[in-house]
Amino acid sequence: MEQRISLVTLGVHELAASTAFFEGLGWRRSMRQTEGIAFFQCGCMALALWPWTRLAEDAGVSPERSGAGGWALAYNARTREEVDAVLARAAVLGAAITKPAADVFWGGYSGYFRDLDGHLWEVAWNPGFALDASGALTLPD
Repeated sequence: MEQRISLVTLGVHELAASTAFFEGLGWRRSMRQTEGIAFFQCGCMALALWPWTRLAEDAGVSPERSGAGGWALAYNARTREEVDAVLARAAVLGAAITKPAADVFWGGYSGYFRDLDGHLWEVAWNPGFALDASGALTLPD
């Protein structure tokens, strides 16, 4: 696993209000055509706003705030095989797999684990999110 974080997903109560808040701060939304989630390019990382109940469902954890925590860190892998390898390595190191890797509704492949402190991590391969040689994620316009 390369030493980087690709995407921070914040679970939000009201997507439209949260999106308007960040836009009000001067942040430029990327991928505006995408419905049900908002993305913002943040240097070499990206921020996603997603309804927290959907985040919990996707991660296979309780929708209670104590279960999903309202956020997840994401590591974007270069291949589907890397997703499997990272999840396997995390499990060996003591992580709890909350959702085994599988094809997902947005066209990629992902799974989730909780690290030793309970932080939720998604490991994903997304054919629509390009990674450069350094691993930096660049969102399409």
